[in-house]
Amino acid sequence: MPNFPQAHRAPIDDTDRAILRVLAENARTPNNALAETVGIAPSTCLARVRALRDRGIIRAFRTEIDPAAIGLPLQAMISVRLRAHTREQNESFRSSAPDLPGVLAVFHMAGSDDYLLHVGVAGPEELRDFVVDHLTTHPAVAQTRTNLIFEQIPGRRYLTGG
Repeated sequence: MPNFPQAHRAPIDDTDRAILRVLAENARTPNNALAETVGIAPSTCLARVRALRDRGIIRAFRTEIDPAAIGLPLQAMISVRLRAHTREQNESFRSSAPDLPGVLAVFHMAGSDDYLLHVGVAGPEELRDFVVDHLTTHPAVAQTRTNLIFEQIPGRRYLTGG
């Protein structure tokens, strides 16, 4: 069994799942509205949300920003393969990738690619410049592959099962 913290092994019940569904749709839902939607008392709801945070199940409350609205209409997923799988090369890339201009998310992967970068840029020239100036020049990077994103469709399936 993987070595997950005990908090992640503790099961959540249907009420917790209902709370998570509402918060995943709108993290700014006021506690009273959340409690009413889920069918529990506001004090119980507040205690459950705190417990979900304390257990690491709720990791953050975020504002999701439309990249196009801030001048980044072209999005891509760029897979990155490192030259060697040493701790040094992994750490070098891992520590610098989130700070590169236009990086929206970084995923450390298993499989044929080592990292997957979700980037947003103003246009094709900026995307080319990003790859050429920031990825192919990085000493740890051996290869990149770029895939354009036509549409992002959020998933919520993990909140429906038991």
